Amino acid sequence: MTLASALIRSHIRRQLAAALAVPLAALTPASGAMAGETVTIRIDNFTFGPETVTVAPGTAVTWINGDDIPHTVVSQSKLFRSKTLDTDDRYSFTFDAPGEYPYFCSLHPHMTGKVVVKAPAG
Repeated sequence: MTLASALIRSHIRRQLAAALAVPLAALTPASGAMAGETVTIRIDNFTFGPETVTVAPGTAVTWINGDDIPHTVVSQSKLFRSKTLDTDDRYSFTFDAPGEYPYFCSLHPHMTGKVVVKAPAG
């Protein structure tokens, strides 16, 4: 693959990711996910999206790297830590205990997000 074709492919991938970001975000539960469900967080353009999600205990959260460069997902409390995620790699963690779980990318510390785990009322 030539450099020019690689750049064009990268540009097309970013355009496609940007076009899909809003519809995907609309389909991703930002709050109220039930136990046993999976919530997806996209890594695109050096951001986690959505930045904050609220889930029930027992919910799996999956991060997918949509960028052309590597990222990680690391909790501030060191509860979870992904390997380095290349393009389209995924990392999942199941949150069992209520609480707030801030996380960041260890390669780009300005990238931050938070998972809030709340037990259902009742």
